[in-house]
Amino acid sequence: MPVVRRPRLGFGLIGPRRGRHEVSPEQFEALALPVGDDGVVIGSDEQGAPAVLGLGRPTAFDVVLVGGAWTAQVIALRAVGTGARVAVETGRRQLWTALAQSANTGQQSITLHDVGRVPPQGPSLHSPVLVVRDCGARPPRGRAGSAPWQSVLTLLPYPSPATPRLMAQADLVGVQRVAPDEARQIGRTMSLSPDDVEALSTLPDGVTLWCTRSARTYVTTQATEPEAGLLGAARRME
Repeated sequence: MPVVRRPRLGFGLIGPRRGRHEVSPEQFEALALPVGDDGVVIGSDEQGAPAVLGLGRPTAFDVVLVGGAWTAQVIALRAVGTGARVAVETGRRQLWTALAQSANTGQQSITLHDVGRVPPQGPSLHSPVLVVRDCGARPPRGRAGSAPWQSVLTLLPYPSPATPRLMAQADLVGVQRVAPDEARQIGRTMSLSPDDVEALSTLPDGVTLWCTRSARTYVTTQATEPEAGLLGAARRME
């Protein structure tokens, strides 16, 4: 009697069979950090491998960066290179003007908006958006929040009393060089190890500790030649 095979509804063609991808329990922690292999290359990790931040997501995604505008600008410029639109909410328009003019060749890839004046961006799978909030150490509540295909990067030049709350609400936190007492505050908020807390006050320019409460990695961001010509060398403060 011939065997009757039931149709596989909704799965399309049957693809090739591959071996399962398995990781050891010791590797689980590394998988928890949303810096992976699909998105914006933000630098290289401690092993020299590319560190890639997935900003175009079907779910809301919030990033807090305690650091310099230089790193946020590099991320914005590279996000444009992946096909994203970038909306910058800033009280320092002069700091972002040259970047926007350079990126907007033929289309409005980077738009600048005053604080509290970001209009709806209409993000979609085919037109993801990155909103960069450069609104000081105590940013007001933003009109353009994170949403499917719209990630938000909040840039904080230095920690403030609002920083623990913003970090607690974020999906990913980046920290550049801070003072020792600020490092201890961030360490308590993000459950960092004593070694990481100590390192935060000595990080070189261009190095960022990207972390969640369960995973962390150090990333070195180096400008490409065109980026260096536009933005200059990596720096912690403007």
